Amino acid sequence: MKFKEINLSAYIFLLFPMLFMHPEMGQASGFWHGFSHPLTGLDHVLAMLAIGIWAVQVGGKAIWAIPLSFVGMMIVGGIIGMSGVKIPYVETGIVMSVMVLGVLIVASARLPLLAGMLIAGIFALFHGHSHGTEIPETAMGITYSIGFAMSTLLLHLSGIGLALFAGKKIKVQLLRYVGASIAVAGILMLFV
Repeated sequence: MKFKEINLSAYIFLLFPMLFMHPEMGQASGFWHGFSHPLTGLDHVLAMLAIGIWAVQVGGKAIWAIPLSFVGMMIVGGIIGMSGVKIPYVETGIVMSVMVLGVLIVASARLPLLAGMLIAGIFALFHGHSHGTEIPETAMGITYSIGFAMSTLLLHLSGIGLALFAGKKIKVQLLRYVGASIAVAGILMLFV
């Protein structure tokens, strides 16, 4: 079976039960919990892959600037969450990040670099805040955060790799298909 024939939508729907399977509050501590945490929620995985894919579509400096702005602002959001400061509509912001990033990929939206970094940064605040609130007060927040940031960066790199190494003939079509699947998953998350 050729890569372009793989039904990515079916893959997403098979993984749909994992949407909000984050470790329970109070169980997170240390580097490895932080590293594994982003990999346990489909909402986070899809958004992180989408950031990498979209950064490649924007091209140029965006390939590194958009993912790094996401990681930086995610850390800021995590600090805000750890400090107990509330951000309204965090879960809605996370779901919107999945939907909007999927749509940006479908549209191959080549926004100015600053606009792309701003979009990534705003969504990152929601993701970071959500996970920052899950770090127990007794945990080593810095090691958890380092693990979380490294795992997030690896997911971004996976999205970048998918976008860069997709065959040139099928690249645009494949990425739009992936973006549509991500956006549909985001819409479905609204009802979970």
